[in-house]
Order: sequence, then structure tokens, then C-alpha cells
Amino acid sequence: MPDMLLLEAEERMEKTVESYQKELNTVRTGRANPNLMDAICIDYYGVMTPIKQIDLGLNPQSDGTGIRLIIPKMTEERRRELTKQVGKMQEAAKVAIRNIRRDVNDALKKLSLPEDEEKGWLEDSQKATDEYTAKIDKVTAVKEKELMTI
Repeated sequence: MPDMLLLEAEERMEKTVESYQKELNTVRTGRANPNLMDAICIDYYGVMTPIKQIDLGLNPQSDGTGIRLIIPKMTEERRRELTKQVGKMQEAAKVAIRNIRRDVNDALKKLSLPEDEEKGWLEDSQKATDEYTAKIDKVTAVKEKELMTI
């Protein structure tokens, strides 16, 4: 039973990392990236239809057959603002991982296992938490480097 709890927690932690990576893909880095458009919604025959993402500060231009987005170069100030935003996103992802750990630790304590066995499972839970927060740190470092590269 405890092994199933830890397995479920690791799956949830992995989904948190994946979600964080998707969220980071929407942060503009100064180059064209199709993920910039992930959450755009437009009014299409009276129905809000997602295109990808609307408020990017971009001016769409129609060339008769399609829509072009001109992506201006980012300023140093904007890069720093985005790096701070990534830092906030990183902390939110870490909080989600720690919440998963808390949930699994509470479930383990409710199982009324022998003290030494419970301690071992709690240590395993902490190891998983450390592993997934390290993954988040690694993903963040890559994104921050990408943001600050001109």
C-alpha cells in the first residue's frame, strides 16, 4: 500500500513538472516559437475559439492568405521581467510538489505502520520531492538562460 502511494505521488509530481514546462513554453524569449500562440482565443462566428494566446503585444498583419506576427526584439529590461516571472512560476511548481509530498505523508501516517517503516517511507517521499524539485530547477535554469541570451 505505501508503495502505491509513493508511485501515485511520483506520477503527480511528474505531471506537475510537465505542466510547468508547458507553462514555460508560453513565455516569450525573443524568438519565434509556435508555443507563443497556445492560448489565443478569438470570436469566430459568435464562439470563442482558441488560436493560441492573445495579449502578447504583437500586431498581426494580414498578407491576404494568412496572418503574420512580427516579433520585435526584446529589451534587457523585459528579459529581466520575464526572468522574474519565470521565478514565480518556478516557486508555484515547487509548492505544488511540496503539497503532493504533504498529501502522501499524511496518507502514510494514517496507515499506522511501525515507526521505523513509516520513517523509511517518509524518507522515500522526501527523496522523490527532492528529485522533482531538482527537475524544476533544471528546467528553470534552461529557460532563464534562453531568456537572457540575445
